[in-house]
Amino acid sequence: MRYPRLPITALAFLAVAAAAAAPANPVQDRADVFLKLANAGYQALYRVNSEAQWAADTDVTAEHDAAAAVAGKAYAAFAGNPALISEAKDLLAQKERLNDLTVRQLRQVLLNAAEGPMTNPTLVEARVDAETRQASILNSFVFKLHGKPVTANQIDDALTSSTDLAERQAVWEASKESGKALKPGLIKLRDLRNGVAQELGHKDYFALQVAAYGMTTQEMVAMQEDFMRELRPLYLQLHTWAKYELARKYHQPVPNRIPAHWLNNRWSQLWTGMVPAANLDDRFTGRSPEWIVRTAERFYTGMGFEPLPPSFWTKSDLYALPAGDPRHKNTHASCWHIDLDRDIRSLQNIEPNEDWFHTAHHELGHGHYFMSYTRPEVPPLLRIGANPGFHEGIGELISLASSQVPYLKSVGVLPADFKADTTAFLLNDALGSSVPFIFWASGTMTHWEADVYAGGLPADQWNARWWKHVRDWQGVEPPTERGEEWCDAATKTHINDNPCYYYSYAVATVLKFQLHDYIARHILHQSPQSCNYADSREVGDWLRSILDKGGTQDWRTLLKEKTGEDLSTRAMVEYFRPLSLWLEEQNRGRKIGWD
Repeated sequence: MRYPRLPITALAFLAVAAAAAAPANPVQDRADVFLKLANAGYQALYRVNSEAQWAADTDVTAEHDAAAAVAGKAYAAFAGNPALISEAKDLLAQKERLNDLTVRQLRQVLLNAAEGPMTNPTLVEARVDAETRQASILNSFVFKLHGKPVTANQIDDALTSSTDLAERQAVWEASKESGKALKPGLIKLRDLRNGVAQELGHKDYFALQVAAYGMTTQEMVAMQEDFMRELRPLYLQLHTWAKYELARKYHQPVPNRIPAHWLNNRWSQLWTGMVPAANLDDRFTGRSPEWIVRTAERFYTGMGFEPLPPSFWTKSDLYALPAGDPRHKNTHASCWHIDLDRDIRSLQNIEPNEDWFHTAHHELGHGHYFMSYTRPEVPPLLRIGANPGFHEGIGELISLASSQVPYLKSVGVLPADFKADTTAFLLNDALGSSVPFIFWASGTMTHWEADVYAGGLPADQWNARWWKHVRDWQGVEPPTERGEEWCDAATKTHINDNPCYYYSYAVATVLKFQLHDYIARHILHQSPQSCNYADSREVGDWLRSILDKGGTQDWRTLLKEKTGEDLSTRAMVEYFRPLSLWLEEQNRGRKIGWD
């Protein structure tokens, strides 16, 4: 049978119609349908799990612990569903036919699944139960000094104020008691965490965590060692100056390594309180904790950021518990994106002092990061930082900005005619928030957790290895020998509840100086050592252009586009260069370092 010949125009019309009827890219269409369901389920279960974890962290009870365990298992059952894993893997095998946003979501599906892969439900259930139990011990632990209960804030206050070395040692040792209670659970969790990571082909849990950067364990550890190598000349000068000052303060011979109880921080990660000319605690006398956090919020709104939702102020847990309160809560400051939408909360213990002033500015940085990328263009799976360190880096950036003298004058902490000792403020910045912290985070923490998770370090060597790293990387030593009955690493919150993460804090520290350097030099045209972001809409616009991307763009590309350089300690070294010259003069004739 012959068909009538159609004119060319009709044939063209039919071709266009056929093309419209048939999917142009069936793989992309299939991925779109899958991700619509995956995002919806992920957001719903994330909210349920976050609500339960929030209750367990803010009010430690057996009921809340049980609810947190149930919610954690429900979340794992969804995120780690074998069908979800199989479909994501199958689609990624055809990634050349998918757009970049789709590929990034599919990879995030697999990273989420690797935390609780239901290809081995027994293992996942055991991990959730163990995590819940560990969190309960951590959050409810009662520290005791001379037989009497003390809070974590009271321990910190005693280390800040006491000049009696015997008393300081007693306080320091009291702060380590929780490690003994936490060690058995951490031993169990090491094996469970490694087990879940290996289910989806990661070598160990450390490797799973660094995969969020698109890096291997070896690459991450090498980057941390690069940070320390580049900053080591400055650190050695700071270490030398600090041990001479502390020896004078406590009327002791100058040691090679600094005794841990000589420092104000329980883990020697920050060396605060050593520069009286930059100590501003007395400037907060008479101010309320509410003033601290409201001032932090005004920092962001002044730059044009949208105010935090009203629910933030009603649902957050911002202030220290009164003495004798029967409720126990986690003492580590944090900010939570409960529903990956508008329910944002912060857990803090704010008191009117300088440390909490900067901490409040930091934590609200997380909240405004959450709000910036909570928009339709960023799917829930990618409502995360550009990499894990970016979130902390933004918080640290604002903490640094909140310590600048011009800003402190603008909010009334310092009088308008205050004459700052610029060297003292730089020295305080270096000691109290930056340089020793790198050698703690990049050195001790990163290497110890790599030893434990990637290296399989036996548990009967954990404390010895911990103190080896502290001695080698930080030049610090314990007041007395610490045997294996202790687990001093476990006294650090994130060792228990957010492991293999401290390299992200180191990345954040380097990143904050890089971002700050760009803002000061290229937007404000002010000195990086003395500038003021307050009420600068241009700074706010530039920051939002980073924050609103979430996890939709490769972090290396984003950083290079916004600053013109790769991740580098250059800005950090430049920031402290005037201090380096001053320290070299102060340390002339002294033995540098501890070897």
